[in-house]
Amino acid sequence: MVKQIQSTYSVNWHQKIAEVPQPAWDALAQTLKTPFFEWDWLHNLESSGSITPQNGWLPNHLTVWRDRNLVAAAPLYLKGHSYGEFVFDHQWADLANRMGIKYYPKLVGMSPVTPAEGYRFLIAPGEDEIALTALMVAQIDRFCQEHRLSGCHFLYIDPQWQSIMEGHGFTTWINHSYVWQNSGFENFDDYLAVFNANQRRNIKRERKAVSQAGLVLKALSAEEIPESLFSLMYDFYSDTCDKFGWWGSKYLNRTFFQQLQSNYSHRILFVAAYQETAPQQPIGMSFCVTKGDRLYGRYWGCQQEFDSLHFDACYYTPIEWAIAHKIQVFDPGAGGRHKKRRGFPATPNRSLHRFCDRRFAQIVLPYIKEVNVLEEREIAALNQGIPFVQKQS
Repeated sequence: MVKQIQSTYSVNWHQKIAEVPQPAWDALAQTLKTPFFEWDWLHNLESSGSITPQNGWLPNHLTVWRDRNLVAAAPLYLKGHSYGEFVFDHQWADLANRMGIKYYPKLVGMSPVTPAEGYRFLIAPGEDEIALTALMVAQIDRFCQEHRLSGCHFLYIDPQWQSIMEGHGFTTWINHSYVWQNSGFENFDDYLAVFNANQRRNIKRERKAVSQAGLVLKALSAEEIPESLFSLMYDFYSDTCDKFGWWGSKYLNRTFFQQLQSNYSHRILFVAAYQETAPQQPIGMSFCVTKGDRLYGRYWGCQQEFDSLHFDACYYTPIEWAIAHKIQVFDPGAGGRHKKRRGFPATPNRSLHRFCDRRFAQIVLPYIKEVNVLEEREIAALNQGIPFVQKQS
């Protein structure tokens, strides 16, 4: 569907990212710090059959063109449920149902099943961001009204985008993730030095337990990764998701992982655990994505349980790699209060929400503002318990 807007722009809605030329899309997406809105990543999700209408994700991407030039875009999805988002609005859906309001479908902006900060409209450098943002918001509002959607939600947003969108009537909801920051570390010992003596011993003990089990961990990136490991990573991912049942958010299939090898391996880091006695194939792996000075932990799995292997493969070895490669921010993925004990402070993440039903908005929006105050207190309380060295006053 194409609509002419004024005499300057045209607007398209796309049910496949493949409808948008990759060079045009990536000219916008590659300027972002996050890697998760680049064309190959989104296309792999769709073309592999991982993100589809059948499992509740209907791609509905918005693009803005001047003549034949793509000047703005927004990755968007019509959602038939709230799973795979990691911003939990199930209570809102329940409230809507009790009020006789159809909560689904809703329009969601995020990189599917990827709870990593960085969502915003993709706007070409040098363009009028204020005008294009207003145009895109108006088009989204019109789309929601025409299709009787309950509302629009942008998840894990770029913090610098918050005030812009609040100016367009969106309400911010604060949650938290656990994120590591590089404090000028030169090596792993520098990282250890920020902890108190007891926690330094704990981390050393956990890494020693892995080596005493006869395991060797290797960080493999880009062309270092054997082709076979991409399919094997699916097996580990699948097994881990199965342990959590429906809440495991198992959307990705083997094809998705295999496609990464051909078009996205330059962004991938695997931490592979090998047995010294059988070094041919890993018995466990973690899967990370990297871009610029950012590292993102995504998935992990192992063939059998080993003491502390999860901590080493998902935190310690990636941190060691991150320090060596001048990474400044490491987001290890959703959940896990155990992360703060390993140097990942609770850090706010933000989502933006707009509801079409006025009655529903009048109930939920004041609630969100109250919850935000409590969430900020919770973040402060969580971070008081991090076992860092106490600084002298």
